[in-house]
Amino acid sequence: MLSSYLTMAAILFCLGLYGALTKRNAVVVLLSIELMLNAVNLNLVAFSKYGVVPSLTGQMFTLFSIAVAAAEAAVGIAVLIALYRARGTVNVDDYDEMRR
Repeated sequence: MLSSYLTMAAILFCLGLYGALTKRNAVVVLLSIELMLNAVNLNLVAFSKYGVVPSLTGQMFTLFSIAVAAAEAAVGIAVLIALYRARGTVNVDDYDEMRR
């Protein structure tokens, strides 16, 4: 049963990595990073449930990680909105300079 969770987490992580490396839209890149983080959370919960000594440690780390991800998403969207207002695009190829 653990192998099915790990397989699903590996698929989610690979999809997120593919999206983060190939897509040009900054919002899609941010969503892909969140998908990779959720794959890690799935691994933490699976190892917590099916570990040698089942404990709640992995689930506590997952809850902390979800809280950090929510804050990261809020800050990321705020930065993207500011960049869109300043440059008029969300294409990551256009963000090659710090100052314009």
